[in-house]
Amino acid sequence: MSYNNSKTTSRFQFNVTRNNTSKKAGSNVVTISTLPVGGQKYSVGTTQLSMTVKEAIALHSFLDESLSDDALVVG
Repeated sequence: MSYNNSKTTSRFQFNVTRNNTSKKAGSNVVTISTLPVGGQKYSVGTTQLSMTVKEAIALHSFLDESLSDDALVVG
């Protein structure tokens, strides 16, 4: 079964492509792309980061832990 989802913000595009029945390399991928923004210095062109779904789950866990309310309390 295939699953595709994407979300676009003003600065980024997020894509998830999954195929649970496929064993081909690249069939379960998460991609984060920057979008060029006119007049902004941060993004001149498009940069893309691709990772496996397993790596994306590890990133998700890290971000949840790092950005939780408890982790954001200083002092």
